[in-house]
Amino acid sequence: MSIEVYRDAWGVPHLRAGDPDELAFAQGRVTARDRAWQLEVERHRAQGTTAAFLGAAELGWDVFARRVRLADTARLCFARLERADAPTAAWVRAYVDGVNDGLAEGARRAPEFAETGLAPGRWEPWTPLAVWLSTHILFAGFPTKLWREEVARRLGEEWTELFATDGPGTAGSNGWVVAGERTASGAALVAGDPHRFIEAPGVYQQIRLACPAYDVVGLAVPGIPGLAHFGHTGPVAWAITNAMADYQDVYRERLRRLPDGGVEALGPEGWRPATAHTETIEVAGGEPVVIEVIETDRGPVIVGTDEEPAAEGPEGIRPGGDGGWEVLALRHPPRVTGELGFGVLPALLRARTVGDVDAALDGWVEPVNVVQAADTRGGLLHRVAGHVPVRDRLNSLRTVPAWDPAHAWADAPAPLPRAEVRGHAVMANARGLAAPLGVEFAPPHRADRIDALLGASADWTPQAVTAVHRDTDNPSAAPLLAAVGRAEAGLSPAASAVRERLLAWDRRMDAESTDAGLYAAVRGAVVRRLAGHEAFAALREPAPYPEVFRPWLALGPRVAFALETLLTAGPVPAGDVDRIVREALEEVAAGEPPAAWGTTHRLAPWQALPDPDDARWPGLAGDHDCVLSTSSVPGWTDRSARASAARYVWDLADRERSGWVVPFGASGVPGDPHHQDQLPLWLRGELAPVTTDWQYLTKEQG
Repeated sequence: MSIEVYRDAWGVPHLRAGDPDELAFAQGRVTARDRAWQLEVERHRAQGTTAAFLGAAELGWDVFARRVRLADTARLCFARLERADAPTAAWVRAYVDGVNDGLAEGARRAPEFAETGLAPGRWEPWTPLAVWLSTHILFAGFPTKLWREEVARRLGEEWTELFATDGPGTAGSNGWVVAGERTASGAALVAGDPHRFIEAPGVYQQIRLACPAYDVVGLAVPGIPGLAHFGHTGPVAWAITNAMADYQDVYRERLRRLPDGGVEALGPEGWRPATAHTETIEVAGGEPVVIEVIETDRGPVIVGTDEEPAAEGPEGIRPGGDGGWEVLALRHPPRVTGELGFGVLPALLRARTVGDVDAALDGWVEPVNVVQAADTRGGLLHRVAGHVPVRDRLNSLRTVPAWDPAHAWADAPAPLPRAEVRGHAVMANARGLAAPLGVEFAPPHRADRIDALLGASADWTPQAVTAVHRDTDNPSAAPLLAAVGRAEAGLSPAASAVRERLLAWDRRMDAESTDAGLYAAVRGAVVRRLAGHEAFAALREPAPYPEVFRPWLALGPRVAFALETLLTAGPVPAGDVDRIVREALEEVAAGEPPAAWGTTHRLAPWQALPDPDDARWPGLAGDHDCVLSTSSVPGWTDRSARASAARYVWDLADRERSGWVVPFGASGVPGDPHHQDQLPLWLRGELAPVTTDWQYLTKEQG
């Protein structure tokens, strides 16, 4: 083999090989060496086998992964890839071979294997596809349809969309492209930051992939070959955000058991056979759990395989009549089409123009993204990529009856919007380019703020762009501050002082700001009181669905994320809203003065093994609707589990003037010098340089 591995000053791997397959092998091997524990956790999550070494706390996920048939869908998609695109299938196999080659060495370096007793397993050719599915199966938020169903049933049909995430949202990423006419160099800039749940190690891996066919830097997803989301080939660069499209449906299914133990499901054409089998989930420190896995013509059953529900049955499922029972099944494009879009990945690496990127993305499936790209010829791209089925609008809002033909999918997917870039273009999950494809979007605050900041200059540089990443202005505070402004009458002197401070506040969520801390304390008190209002009493009982869906179904967070809407609309009378704001001001005034925002707003990354020193995680600036998006759950916790999983600036004038950063570091191995060396940069909103000159890199031996 001709593989060479180099590292830059931050430990980022720069790989060089003789051909694309050899390079894919090198990418798999170096990822296994740097991220063995992360890779194996993700492989087990995709297979539904995490409880076997992490214990009963992971059982809920394993049950879901088995029921939704993640691994089987990956097998189907890989089999189709082999038939339709053998070169890409061979390229994926080469990556998997590299992972298997490097896992043992990586596991020896990672203490988590010894701590849990886990031995590194073996990756199959379809495993990267399973990891991709596992990472994104909940990305489009189909459990929101379960929440809307509960709102309609308990609160009333007229309130179905009351808690829409447009005010405010929890998902998001920022991205923008600035045309050459608006930059100092005369060449375009592509920049942004994906917002995801922060995991340690990070969900993105900085890497360079070079062979005679291409030389690309970018952010890889560990376990996936190539650079699916963010890359710079030299002549062209691309980036994505979540389009907030709706492409997964939840069907209410009626099932009945046959005398021979088989299962039938009621569809538009009557009763038809469903597949059914049992699987056993091993649980560390506990008894094995046997589950039944059922799939109808619509898709796998994800809720309610118990065939003898009570009147208001387990997991919210009702008796179905005809001697059977009702369940919920999930329908999503990869399971239906057998395609995941992996053929796009090598095509992106070979891209030289925005036309190449555009053509490649025609084959993308999941998740559905807004894509921006720019090239050195002045080309610009702003489009949606992915597979969105065409069907009745009610499918996008609620659960729908499987037996009604009105809710079937059309044969062809929806057309994908695109837009011309004039000066600059912004993508931040707001209702805009992808509006025809979705129901709920992020509020416009981040998009509007980035647009305003970019519009203030026609001389942008990569360094100047980082100031946009760091912006902490919080436009979503305006409705609450307006309510605070109305609350003048009847306040105690202490509460009046709190009110005056808030009205004079600059709306910036800086970590050292005590005014931002004061605002957060008042906001939290308002959220708790709103959630406790009698208007929402019917929603207070937890929705009876599996634990894995609970983040979408809890009343408190729903109120927090829809606070802007609930302050001006909804079932809580305006007079009660004003009373609640006055009470919140009094509550905060009567307590200890709130600390600076960063004292309570601290990083809370997810780790497969709990951190024994949780207090070490630093305080953060920003808030969920700031450009510097660091989401918490107001009223319940200021800790931030969601933030920028990476930041980047791609310069089309000179790739070496580009920059990137991840929250922790290039290595997933505790104690490695590059395990968390980028955290200080990330906290300051700075970027590490992208170094591509081989003479300034250090070659690894062996």
